[in-house]
Amino acid sequence: MPELRLRPVVGADLLDRPVTGLYGTELPDPARYLSGGELVLSGLLWHRTDADCDTFVASLAASGVAALAAGPPEAGALPPALVEACERHGVPLLEVPVDLSFATITEHVVLELAAERVGAAGAQLDRHRRLLTVVADGGDLAELIAAGAAELGAPCLVLACTGHVVAGPEPDDPAFLVREFLLADRLPRVVRGVTLLPVAARGGPRLTSWVLVVSGDRTRDEVAAELASLVGVERARVVQGREIENRAAGPLLRQVLAGGDLSARVAAVGWDPDAPLRVVAASLSGGRAGTTAGAAALLEEVLAAVTPRSLVAGIGEEVYALAPAGPWVDDVRSALRVLEPGLGATRFLVGISSPVGHTGLRGAAEEASHARRLGERRTGRTQVVAGEEIAFHQLLLAGVPEELRGSLRRRLLGPVVDYDAEHGSDLLGTLRVFLDCSGSWTTAAGRLHVHVNTLRYRIGRVEDLLGADLSNFAERVDLYLALQAG
Repeated sequence: MPELRLRPVVGADLLDRPVTGLYGTELPDPARYLSGGELVLSGLLWHRTDADCDTFVASLAASGVAALAAGPPEAGALPPALVEACERHGVPLLEVPVDLSFATITEHVVLELAAERVGAAGAQLDRHRRLLTVVADGGDLAELIAAGAAELGAPCLVLACTGHVVAGPEPDDPAFLVREFLLADRLPRVVRGVTLLPVAARGGPRLTSWVLVVSGDRTRDEVAAELASLVGVERARVVQGREIENRAAGPLLRQVLAGGDLSARVAAVGWDPDAPLRVVAASLSGGRAGTTAGAAALLEEVLAAVTPRSLVAGIGEEVYALAPAGPWVDDVRSALRVLEPGLGATRFLVGISSPVGHTGLRGAAEEASHARRLGERRTGRTQVVAGEEIAFHQLLLAGVPEELRGSLRRRLLGPVVDYDAEHGSDLLGTLRVFLDCSGSWTTAAGRLHVHVNTLRYRIGRVEDLLGADLSNFAERVDLYLALQAG
């Protein structure tokens, strides 16, 4: 504004500082009234001694003002102490001509700021329109994220809570970002130089939502918020698409459980009837487990990260899924480890069948269900048990109700359990090691760090208590299964 004739006295190299407001003051320490970015006007009525200059300028510097425009109350030079204080604290100092009123400066600056704000609002509206155009023209999520990154001038990406990158570049540590997102008390949130903005389906839990990641602090950026909203629209489309696809899941999975020829139904959903499939069984338990629908939504999100197509439906108290077979079991484990912090006290248990053809789907469903129940007996908030990873006897035991397992264990091992409790011994542990070593006296004695004769005495005591003969293979099998049922 050359018409104002403000002369730079200090800080001519700092005049590119943006001015966000105007504040006139004659207070000796106006810091509490400043928020940063102001052009401060002062007639120096507060000036009594040189020390007053340092106090005044220090308060301006601490507040982050853009500059000080000052004019002495009477014609004359600015106080040297003021010039020195401005140089010392790095505050640009502008001298106001004697014949120029502060009212004129105020009028010019306020009008200029208003014009800039109107222009900024118009530019922001243009950016909103350009983002909306991408969606309106049928652009996919990758195009929307690319457009958002261009408008924000910063890298953007979308993560699922499984750590899967839905769109955008791969981040350095997706598991960390998801954990911070799941555990955040308030969103948006800035972590490690990026802002996390929630992208949730309407009414959906955070575990099954997406997160928009934008470089820099974007907690108050309206364009970032608009981008998150538009990504939410795409998220809703994905959820709706899954719902449409899964309309066929219920009848198909019910027929899987009932048995029969499934080739026509498998072909009807677009899969090759001759290609191998896997059946998945899942459940939420403990804590605030929620409904079967919640477990189904979570399983959908997990499978979406590891396989291009799956069908998911709740059948009774359990959730089942059908998906093309592939080497994605470990990927499911990885996805669950990422979202685990958000589960709290709730457990998410997943059983996965071995790959089978359509004629073996009923057995695969039973295998997946048994595998899931086996996961109940293990620790941890998440468990993934695959059929091909567990022994046949474990699958059999998983299918036996807990009450029946306890009853059988008590009937077969009760006398030894009681003896150990009464005498403080560990005959049950000795029996377990002996059977784990396939009845080898030397191997079992070595593992227990006892003499073979000591081991023979202990096993003889077990046989007496149980009325069993451990040289008989069938009796060994019964006792081994009883130990595994505990």
